Amino acid sequence: MIQSNLPYDYDALEPHVSAKTLRFHYDKHHKGYVDKLNKLVEGTVYADLPLETLIGRARDEAKIDILNNAQQAWNHAFLWESMAASGETQPDGRIKEMIESSFGDVATFKKQFRNAATGLFGSGWVWLVQDGDKLQILATGNADSPVGTHLTPLLVLDVWEHAYYLDYQNERARYIDAFLEKLINWKFAAANLRETGNTRAA
Repeated sequence: MIQSNLPYDYDALEPHVSAKTLRFHYDKHHKGYVDKLNKLVEGTVYADLPLETLIGRARDEAKIDILNNAQQAWNHAFLWESMAASGETQPDGRIKEMIESSFGDVATFKKQFRNAATGLFGSGWVWLVQDGDKLQILATGNADSPVGTHLTPLLVLDVWEHAYYLDYQNERARYIDAFLEKLINWKFAAANLRETGNTRAA
């Protein structure tokens, strides 16, 4: 059975994400995807698979309902870890070096991430991913994610309206700025880095 866990208290991200928003987002949306997924896979070959394996198999076999709910369950679990109450507003170490190598500097990375997040039409996710010895910004629609591809997710921002509307209404850009400046869990992002031919993981 797939489980859902919130790694901190509902008020841990205040004032940038309110306890009301986090309770609604986690209890209604994340848990809803997990509960539906468990019902869909009960008694099937998918039931005992690890979530990432399940996503890959559902994608290969075009089990769209299972795939969408599995991806949303995984995406949300990854989102919670991508944010920290003690958000370190600047990366350091290897991940900072890779950001500078890939984007020029941290400010340019933030600008490009912000543009991708504000420019994503409708619902979806914006990711920082690793592709070999480079980093990229990836925007995905609806439930899509880089799980099961050659890209390694490092952190993600949810830009579905339910992630921010109670706090920011239609001002998605303010929510994105709060994430970029106050909430990013850079230690989590750095821990997700993989070794490349030129460097070792942090």
